[in-house]
Amino acid sequence: PTVLREVRPSYNGEAMRARIQGSVILEAVVQRDGTLRDIRVIRSLDPGGLDRQAVLAAEQWRFNPGRRDGQPVDVLVTIVLDFRIQ
Repeated sequence: PTVLREVRPSYNGEAMRARIQGSVILEAVVQRDGTLRDIRVIRSLDPGGLDRQAVLAAEQWRFNPGRRDGQPVDVLVTIVLDFRIQ
């Protein structure tokens, strides 16, 4: 699958005050329609609520689905969402 629309995650107030930085790694299935399902956190940044922020952002991503023999298929993917204070 290739990304058509990527939404960056937002910091929440608690995580910003605690100056938490790093990456949340998610695993999900890109469905044949280009949306994600079964999103789960593989590597967490919590406490601070950033895992939830990462999932909320990933739910908005859209993909050109993977294909096998020219037909769209569901594909398991890994997504890395970075949180950096700038």
